Amino acid sequence: MLNLVLFGPPGAGKGTQSQKLIDKYQLIHISTGDLFRAHITNQTDLGKKVSELIANGELVPDEITIAMLEEEADRNKDAKGFIFDGFPRTVAQAQALDLFLISKETKITGVIALDVDQDELSRRIAERKKISNRADDDAEKLKRRIDEYFSKTVQVLPYYEEQGKLTKVNGIGEIDAIFASLCAVIDSYQINP
Repeated sequence: MLNLVLFGPPGAGKGTQSQKLIDKYQLIHISTGDLFRAHITNQTDLGKKVSELIANGELVPDEITIAMLEEEADRNKDAKGFIFDGFPRTVAQAQALDLFLISKETKITGVIALDVDQDELSRRIAERKKISNRADDDAEKLKRRIDEYFSKTVQVLPYYEEQGKLTKVNGIGEIDAIFASLCAVIDSYQINP
């Protein structure tokens, strides 16, 4: 089973590259943001808890995020693998993901970090905002997301580096060239079915 975590700050190209990887390797995409929205929309028990927390300005606790993620993975038992998006964001989440995958007799195959500098991120997001006008590209929200990535989320990388699972890929250049670099990394993994 091929289980990937794709890391990178907002604007690094994770969404674009994830879709290409999903198509090529027939992976199931698990996005914690999408899971939150689906549970809130469907008014599930977890969704009601998340909605209440967000309304009170609180962060969603790891145990709720992990419960949603586990439920989604269990729903796709015949998957060839998963690509995790927006998770893990903390070492505690990475450890919980490892324990969950071990319980399913699998593991994280590899973690790929798209390396993109601040100037390029700013340029891409300005361009993306013109085209898609995404709500989360608001300057203030975006600054918080980038700050959170560089102050918190990036701290997860050493956890995977110690396991020999981290590879950094230059995220600047043509989309297809970056995709080819990602595929070269993925194809180098010795994957056991």
